[in-house]
Amino acid sequence: MKIFQYLYDKAMVWSRHKHAPAYLGGMTFAESIFFPVPPDVMLAPMALASPDKAWRYAFLTSVASVLGGIAGYCLGLLAFESLLHPMIVEMGYQHKMDKAVAWFEQYGVWVVFIAGFSPIPYKVFTVSAGFLQMAFLPFVVASTVGRAMRFYLVAGLMRWGGKKMEDKLRDYVETLGWATVVLAIVAYLLLR
Repeated sequence: MKIFQYLYDKAMVWSRHKHAPAYLGGMTFAESIFFPVPPDVMLAPMALASPDKAWRYAFLTSVASVLGGIAGYCLGLLAFESLLHPMIVEMGYQHKMDKAVAWFEQYGVWVVFIAGFSPIPYKVFTVSAGFLQMAFLPFVVASTVGRAMRFYLVAGLMRWGGKKMEDKLRDYVETLGWATVVLAIVAYLLLR
């Protein structure tokens, strides 16, 4: 049974849908505030399916992400104490929030750039920047540079790989998918 190959084929069909850019923008905006799935999972197949539009998709993703980051910042600034903090405590995420605060104290604006570029959940740092009242302009600049670098890198790799990469990835997606599942289980068992 080829589960991941089926999912890959579906993702490639969806990435060619006429409304895919709007979905990409909406998902990216939401991911910068609360949504758990990174936009790369939609950006990569879209850039792979239409390499001539890869830069446009990277731009759309970057802009939507920074706008979502600004919304997360405002949410943290205006509603942290009354709305967000009680939810964070209730869900058992206080230790993660404490870690984010410690990183802000240690690294300042660089933590926003790093979270924007890396797989670290950017949403944690958008909200944290707001409730810690980080200077707004440096937050926007670090977010823009970090997010744009990440999304243009993803789009560029997919554009560069093109049809050959799409076919090759399809050949290996089952192995990669199951390897990811196994690694996630091992990580869970080691970290629990």
